[in-house]
Amino acid sequence: MAKRFGGEHSPKGAVQTGTPPATRPFAGRAVQPSRMRITLIYMAAMPLLLAAFTRMVSGNATAMLANLLGFALIVGGAALIGEGMKAETAYNARKLARPPAIPRKLFGAIAIGLGVGAATLLGWGLGVINTIIFAGAAFGATMLSFGMDPMRKKGMTGVDEFELNRVANAVETAEGTVRQMIDAAARIPDRVLEGRVDALAVAAREMFRVVEDDPRDLAAARKFMTVYLTGARDATMQYAELTRRGGSSYGARNDFEALLSDLETSFEAQREKLLLDNRSDLDVEIEVLRERLQREGVNAQ
Repeated sequence: MAKRFGGEHSPKGAVQTGTPPATRPFAGRAVQPSRMRITLIYMAAMPLLLAAFTRMVSGNATAMLANLLGFALIVGGAALIGEGMKAETAYNARKLARPPAIPRKLFGAIAIGLGVGAATLLGWGLGVINTIIFAGAAFGATMLSFGMDPMRKKGMTGVDEFELNRVANAVETAEGTVRQMIDAAARIPDRVLEGRVDALAVAAREMFRVVEDDPRDLAAARKFMTVYLTGARDATMQYAELTRRGGSSYGARNDFEALLSDLETSFEAQREKLLLDNRSDLDVEIEVLRERLQREGVNAQ
């Protein structure tokens, strides 16, 4: 169980032993290996701007517009792929998940292929055959580099569809709140507080996994997934805005840190309670089964 953060600058002035935020699992504000490849796509599109300027100087309006169109499509495609990677990361982290409604990585690869085709055909005048080759190569290389979007439901086979949909919707909404909270924390120029937000996000997501394992826990966890989590997000956004305006004070920082620590402890305690309740249910079922076996004349140990 996490303990309230303390140190020489804490309200009570005492150093407390506990798990530092840096040792907690990574909460997901993060740098994916594919991020560098997306950056390379942005960089690869930059020469099209120079080509468009060159065509403008030479008076070739068609080629200029084609290069600008190619640049816009490639940059837009890279942005779509980035969003698709975020959606895939969230999908992979959950036990119950539906595929993204829009296959962003696929659409991003198509946009990049079209952008290369527009620049090749109209901007550089390389002909239809070369255009097809270059556009197809760009599309194929993008798909090979980033892969397909998730296309199937996960963990939803052979179980009550209605209950699973309720849990999936609740977890999806709560995950969105967590991501907003993490994004807001990224604007706070304080690594300790960012670590606290990360720790709270981890605690919340661990509770989500418990709810996904047993949909019956949703009712008990709903207040934490809605009211408490929304309050944590709003408080993080307000503190981030306060620091942006330069209005953060020593007292406000300590109050915000104490709030995050208390919420993290509450989420972990609720998760433990849900796990204990699940174990109690299992013990009851085992005891009922044992009594039935004894009635049937079987000695159940």
